[in-house]
Amino acid sequence: MTRDTDSNLEAYDFHLPPENIAQLPADRRDNSRLLFIAGSNTPEHHRFSELPDILRPGDLIIRNDTRVIPARLLGKRSGGGKTEALLMHPAARSEEDYPQETDRVYWVCLAKPCNHLKTGKIVTFANGSVEGRVEKMLGGGRVIFSFNISENNFMPTIERIGELPLPPYIDRSREGVTSSDRERYQTTFAKEAGAVAAPTAGLHFTPELDQKLAQNGINIATVTLHVGPGTFRPIIADNINEHRMDGEYYVVPESTAQSINRTKAAGGRVIAVGTTSTRTLETVTDNDGITHSGSGWADLFIKPGYKFKAIDGLITNFHLPKSSLLVLVSALMGRERMLAVYADAVQAGYRFYSYGDAMLLIP
Repeated sequence: MTRDTDSNLEAYDFHLPPENIAQLPADRRDNSRLLFIAGSNTPEHHRFSELPDILRPGDLIIRNDTRVIPARLLGKRSGGGKTEALLMHPAARSEEDYPQETDRVYWVCLAKPCNHLKTGKIVTFANGSVEGRVEKMLGGGRVIFSFNISENNFMPTIERIGELPLPPYIDRSREGVTSSDRERYQTTFAKEAGAVAAPTAGLHFTPELDQKLAQNGINIATVTLHVGPGTFRPIIADNINEHRMDGEYYVVPESTAQSINRTKAAGGRVIAVGTTSTRTLETVTDNDGITHSGSGWADLFIKPGYKFKAIDGLITNFHLPKSSLLVLVSALMGRERMLAVYADAVQAGYRFYSYGDAMLLIP
């Protein structure tokens, strides 16, 4: 049962000094710090490279293999004025009430500013080489653009003209996105292009660490969830029960579902890497604890009172105050417990957010 306090947004606030917000990644991916919290035990301080020795043989790690695309497009409106478009996801052909041309690609984008856009407006990108036409205004800053690019050429073109959409709390106002960002704001196992934000808990893994995990009898499987800009969207309702998550497209392979079910049947633990993997697995696992393969749109908001069906533990970074991600880890470990952990982590100098340190949470 959820207590009234757990539904109050202010109950998920905490003080975070700006110097604790990581602006750069650790010198080596697996050299980040790892705070291990198991139940009510005293937290343990480790390096992420020690993860294979903390987990047990027979455990199964589930990672999100989405790949961040350079989804930030800078353009100019016909008639003058700058417009920025952030690619969110392809527009579903069957759900829109306008004709779609076969030689154009249709995407839902976040656009700013929106007040000068209307249906039919043309925005040019990459010094005029790419044209975006406004097909529909969806509200809330969301716009459907069609681009004069074929389906086959769309992603290669975006890789060439787009910019990496770093989170707003990473300040690149002076130097811009760096070549280091293009490498480090991407997991080493990224495969399926489509995310506008990295599944940041996965940034700590290296091929060498993967090898050591395998040597210790710890298995790895993947899901895909294309992280959308909603991951940055704050909760604005005073009562968190009024918050609604944006849908994000997921794919759970049959091999992953089978690995999870075999692991549980054998008494092993399922350890999700990141809140994205967690929400995906909880979406496709039934009330009997059986995980199913499939694809669709995940919009599950996990909050205190939620009964976890799929995961036995979570590897995650430290989250923003009053965020849906902090609410999720509070559902797993308890709100008061997590706020105490966060306060201790601040005092101990842990680095927060995307380029920051990690936690291993076992209820």
